[in-house]
Amino acid sequence: MNLKNGNHIPLDKFIDQALYNKKYGFYMKKNPFGSKGDFITAPNISILFSEMIAVWTIAFWQNLNCPKKINIIELGAGNGEMIYHMITSFEKFPFFKKSYNIFILEKSSYLKKLQKKKLKNFKIFWLNNLNKIKNGPKIFIANEFFDALPVKQFIKKNNKWYEKYVDLSDKNNLKFIEIISNIKKLEKKIGIKITDNQKFIEYSPLSFEYLKKISNQIKNENGGLLIIDYGYLEKSMIDSLQAIKRHKSTSVLKDYGNIDITYKINFKLIEKLINHLKLKSQGITSQRNFLIKLGILERAEIISKNLPFSKKADIYFRLKRLIDKNEMGELFKVMLITNKKTNFNLGF
Repeated sequence: MNLKNGNHIPLDKFIDQALYNKKYGFYMKKNPFGSKGDFITAPNISILFSEMIAVWTIAFWQNLNCPKKINIIELGAGNGEMIYHMITSFEKFPFFKKSYNIFILEKSSYLKKLQKKKLKNFKIFWLNNLNKIKNGPKIFIANEFFDALPVKQFIKKNNKWYEKYVDLSDKNNLKFIEIISNIKKLEKKIGIKITDNQKFIEYSPLSFEYLKKISNQIKNENGGLLIIDYGYLEKSMIDSLQAIKRHKSTSVLKDYGNIDITYKINFKLIEKLINHLKLKSQGITSQRNFLIKLGILERAEIISKNLPFSKKADIYFRLKRLIDKNEMGELFKVMLITNKKTNFNLGF
């Protein structure tokens, strides 16, 4: 990949090129999902995950007083697995079926083709940005969306803040460098003191842009944003940047364009940002608690009741990956963001 930005480039711009360059970007040229790819997501582990999100979506719609039209927007739909099983679940609820329009926000033209093939029997609208959604209440669903957005890093040394850049002067030996930063300019732009009690900062400008756009739509027309992502709840931010290739950790600076670069979401920072945007967090919980409260254990019991042992074992093996404390259960967090008038805590 050619990075023609002089001798150095901010970390988030490097990540953006590595993941989303139209020709060479990781997400723009391949299907990274599943056992044959680079990583696996919850919808690809078990259908039960998507069914629970469908049940939650219908319950939230009911909490909004069953509007005649509801817009469901999946932010980054991967290979289309989750929304496919959500729609097939919706089919069992005729009273809800007439109400929804489904939108997918997808940047990758390669993944969009996969989605269109998988979802060809359903009426779905694909978006390039969030300004083209029909009027009415909106439910945004972001499963492993925010962790795939480019992130900046800042480090405090001797009471001065430095931003992390990537030195491009030797294309065969990229390295990180730190350049002094006017972080107060950033704080003024986002409206909060991001440096308070911090020695290290991970901040995604693009995440904040999405939160701003979504907040305007939720405030004006009702609805919410459900975030499911891997992250942490501690107030002190950490360096969580990592790269994955074929299910194994690798270097962020090597083989860029062929690796996934990601980071853990600091949910306390998201909370701070949405408070500034005058929105409300209905709660933050673990994926384990969320899915169990929605009835995933009971659902597993129902669908496995009359199956042979091998199939029953497979269902519970997959379920364990979703909810076990040593697997996705505690690592992944779930957060619901709404306007201040809404009260809804199912799953939290």
